[in-house]
Amino acid sequence: MENNPSSSRTDRKTIERNRRNQMKDLYSQLHSLVPHQTSRGLQEVTSLPDQLDEAANYIKRLQTKLERMKEKKNNLMGIHEKSNASTDCGMTMGFKPPQIEIHEVGSALEVVLITGLDFQFMFNETIRVLHEEGAEIVNASFTVVEDTVFHTIHSKVGDSALGYGAAGIYERLNKFVSDASGI
Repeated sequence: MENNPSSSRTDRKTIERNRRNQMKDLYSQLHSLVPHQTSRGLQEVTSLPDQLDEAANYIKRLQTKLERMKEKKNNLMGIHEKSNASTDCGMTMGFKPPQIEIHEVGSALEVVLITGLDFQFMFNETIRVLHEEGAEIVNASFTVVEDTVFHTIHSKVGDSALGYGAAGIYERLNKFVSDASGI
């Protein structure tokens, strides 16, 4: 019995065709995941090397954006990188003065209070100030990350308090936070 060379060649051709089809499908999937910018309303046909370049550039932009977002998160949490290798994991986690951010959108007011674990009383005081200024608390939540507490308070400012009321709340809360930081 003789080994059939044409059968072997056909098997290799089939295997190679299947491999090419699989690669084509994978390229197509990758291309569909990358947002495309076209100058015209019609989708232009893009060569495979251009598609791969576009995907690589998109991934690089996402990596850069992720790094910026990580830096921003660390800054908000009060974590700072140190060049001193003797610190734990290169980060310092000490006393963090409380911080407050107030966002006003129409009649909605969002208050984000960032404190350390030793400033829990500030949440209650913030709620008290909002009530005194006539704001209706819609939702309040908190998240603890290591030794930092993020309080988020959503409230609604009444029509009579719009403008001046929101400004008054902003001034009172900022003064309260700055006074508490001096403790």
